[in-house]
Amino acid sequence: MGRKTSKKHAGVNADHTVESVSGGNADDNNRSHKDKKTTHVPQTSFLRKQIDPETAKYFAEIANAIEGTEIDPEERSVICGNALEETRGKEAELATDYIISHTLQTLLEGCSLDHLCSFLQSCAKNFSHIAADRSGSHVVETALKSLSFHLQDNENHSLIEHALKKICKAIVVNPVDIMCNCHGSHVLRSLLCLFKGVPLEEFHSTKSSVGLAERLNLKAPHAKDNVSLQSVQIFPSLLKKFVSEMLNAASEDISKLQMNQYSSLVLQTVLKLLAGNEQELLHLIRVLLGSSAGNANTGNLLEGITIRNILRLVEETAYSHLMEAILEFAPETLYNELLTKVFRKSLFRMSSHHCANFVVQALASHAKSQDHMDLIWEELGTKFRDLFEMGKFGVVVSVLAATQRLHSHEHECCQAIAAAVCTGDEFPKCIIPRILFLENFFSLRDKSNWSWPHGTKIHVVGSLILQSIFRLPSELIQVYVTSITSLEEHHVLEASKDPSGSRVIESFLNSNISGKQKRKLVAKLRGHFGELSVHPFGSFTVEKCFTASNLNLRETIVSEMLPLQPELSKSKQGPYLLRKLDIDGFARQPDQWKSRQASQQSALKEFYATFGPKETKSFEKESFLADTVSKSKPGKLKDIRKEIETTLASAKTSNTPFLAHQVSKKVRRSKDEKKRHRKDGESESKRKKIKV
Repeated sequence: MGRKTSKKHAGVNADHTVESVSGGNADDNNRSHKDKKTTHVPQTSFLRKQIDPETAKYFAEIANAIEGTEIDPEERSVICGNALEETRGKEAELATDYIISHTLQTLLEGCSLDHLCSFLQSCAKNFSHIAADRSGSHVVETALKSLSFHLQDNENHSLIEHALKKICKAIVVNPVDIMCNCHGSHVLRSLLCLFKGVPLEEFHSTKSSVGLAERLNLKAPHAKDNVSLQSVQIFPSLLKKFVSEMLNAASEDISKLQMNQYSSLVLQTVLKLLAGNEQELLHLIRVLLGSSAGNANTGNLLEGITIRNILRLVEETAYSHLMEAILEFAPETLYNELLTKVFRKSLFRMSSHHCANFVVQALASHAKSQDHMDLIWEELGTKFRDLFEMGKFGVVVSVLAATQRLHSHEHECCQAIAAAVCTGDEFPKCIIPRILFLENFFSLRDKSNWSWPHGTKIHVVGSLILQSIFRLPSELIQVYVTSITSLEEHHVLEASKDPSGSRVIESFLNSNISGKQKRKLVAKLRGHFGELSVHPFGSFTVEKCFTASNLNLRETIVSEMLPLQPELSKSKQGPYLLRKLDIDGFARQPDQWKSRQASQQSALKEFYATFGPKETKSFEKESFLADTVSKSKPGKLKDIRKEIETTLASAKTSNTPFLAHQVSKKVRRSKDEKKRHRKDGESESKRKKIKV
């Protein structure tokens, strides 16, 4: 949406970019003859009138007066309002002028709500032309953003709603052109967000990494975000009415909207904004799928929809993105029908396609039940090696994450991934290295002679696969534990310095694997903790190694870091490590440092003995608590919850606060200790008197 540096003024076509940016030629090849007849393109006949010299001079003087100067806010509002009144009847020409549009943006930011709404209502007649222009779109978005600031006061809602209704009325006359325009689609998305009261910048700045983290269970799903969207009700009826009228007006051009990249973005925004409104979502999704039936019964929601057409469309870039959003927000009934009636028996073929494979990833990521997982696993569970060889790593990762989320086929999935990368005599030793370098390994024809490629970056998706696997119970991933603990020392060191590899090492050390196995891996880094501590990625690994180590290994880690204190204090992570590992304390008094480490273990052990799972026998076998912490499972947490509930119940019956049950023991213990110390002191003084 960046502006170009061209400074054209008069006689410029306000919609000169529509055909070139909307992908019209490519879309026409895929559209039917009927669609070509019904497509409306009235914008091509709109020519911006020439701006007279006096008007251009006036706005230049206004720009000099208000831009870069300090003016009283009230006086500034008056100046901006008066200047906006001069735009009456010339809004389209001025807004689409490259230079004057900047001045209009400044005026719209500083004017009152009355002048702001008046300007938007005056723009309604030519709103589509202004929004589709590279300069005009910035003017409209500035006006909408200024409106959003006034939404905080409920008294302003009626005035704002009246202005928005007039704009909507102008858009629905022919919404297809503005939806398929690169500038217009962005304006339309901002307008839709304004109806819901969602901050425009936050909604448009969604990062792809956030969605990826949610799909891989690395981040909690944004259900909370959806709840917040549903809880904000600024103009809910206006949103639903506008979407409905827009769809009705574009009913004959749905095929174009399905294939256009900009209209796809608008429709994805609508799907997210309607999250929680099941009836509206069902209607919208059925229209986007190409439904010809008016109403559909539950269990037969896809009546009138051509399944072959959907399978063809998901191979198009724009529609595959749209289908991902449909699968994310579709109610469970509709998701079930899409999986069982449309995509079933086609998952592997879709996974092989460069666009449709993302739809398969979305299907796995948004599977609702174990039955859904069974259907997906039936088709893809035996195809992991084929998918790896085709470079479709994301499909495997999404299926793995879905098995973990739904607790279905977890063990089979781990076995299938291991079998896909490693077989024969090298099993299981080669599993971890080959997954770390997935792309490098599967790019070779002769895989039997593959070896660790020194100096090559570790594959991001391979790292994500291993991070997901090490979150599973230890009994399901023993072959992976054997493989990672069999790595050569220099391979562990190289992985610890890699941004993706260090994540794998950290996930292993955070897992519920036994402390003995963790220390086996940590010991391979002996002699390198110092250089890792000052490394931007290795420093995080050092912290995890310290947590997972026993007292002897901890002492080794700190001893190797001690000579590098000056370098550590200058690095980004260094000061934190110096405090966390108490390097200074170890340098001054090593014995006391050891005592503090032991007392910390004792305190944590006592905490877990009181509040943790009853099965804490690992304390007797392991030297440090990290193993016990990692071995807490969901089942054990339920036992803890039951224990707390019973304690709370007894506390209610005895009218005693809950914490009193825990504190009273310590209070009684401290009183007994004080008495014992008092007696010991008295007996000691008596002994001294006798000696004297």
